[in-house]
Amino acid sequence: MNKTPLTAGYSLSALLFLLFSWLLLAAAAAHARESQTPAKPGIQLASRYQEQENISEFFISEKLDGVRGYWTGKQLLTRQGNIINAPVFFTIGWPNIPLDGELWLGRNRFEQVSATVRTFKAKAKDWQQIRFMLFDLPGHKGTFSERIKAMRAIVTATNNPYLNMISQEKLSSVGSLQARLKQVVDNGGEGLMLHHQDAYYQNGRNALVMKLKQYQDAEAVVLAHNPGTGKYLDKLGSLLVKTSEGIVFKIGTGFSDQEREFPPPIGSTITYRYTGKTKNGVPKFASFMRQRH
Repeated sequence: MNKTPLTAGYSLSALLFLLFSWLLLAAAAAHARESQTPAKPGIQLASRYQEQENISEFFISEKLDGVRGYWTGKQLLTRQGNIINAPVFFTIGWPNIPLDGELWLGRNRFEQVSATVRTFKAKAKDWQQIRFMLFDLPGHKGTFSERIKAMRAIVTATNNPYLNMISQEKLSSVGSLQARLKQVVDNGGEGLMLHHQDAYYQNGRNALVMKLKQYQDAEAVVLAHNPGTGKYLDKLGSLLVKTSEGIVFKIGTGFSDQEREFPPPIGSTITYRYTGKTKNGVPKFASFMRQRH
């Protein structure tokens, strides 16, 4: 049966109405997803160590080689704002205030903790080995000395075995600081953190929070994968990377066999270690450490 112009017009109106309704629903769903995505947390970053006259004014702790974690009061996030799907037992009873710390398994076990944190549904037994090592309170308005007292009280009150506080100590001289650094490094540690007793928490780089290592490290963005030769044929030979200062160079050492098989993707950010720079600003003896997540 032929449709009359009125019927045809009615059908077109109905289709337009359905299309408009669908677009509204799609927009609402997209907005809901966006609102549920956590924002990248504003975290404090350490500066490189500068010689200090009054070491006794700083709290000293070990620099842990783990995954930075940020507890919002409801969710556990990476430093990039990605949700960490920790099991319920891991965060049960944690306070509804921001906590800044390190997800840690122990010295020289970064790959293991990183793999667990990046797995959407990691095994409970893997999470049972990890500890959240609390080292600061982003929302606290007091000095670091005051925040240390508050952190101790939080850990005690929470009474959750997976929430620990990193040990903080005072040292009397540069000599004792260097001796402590050597002790940590000789036992497989990464280095030390120095936090001034009167420092306030601030987002971004803080000159009163410093990291001390026997080598320097920095970050760079992966530009390209250079193929390997010989025993690394059909695998990664080196990464072409670019620093925040615009320096482009290659990194060809420090990779495990698995990392050469599945290298950090182009566009990702990596951490590398080096010992000094050339007169042109190129890092010397650069070696891959890890991909930043």
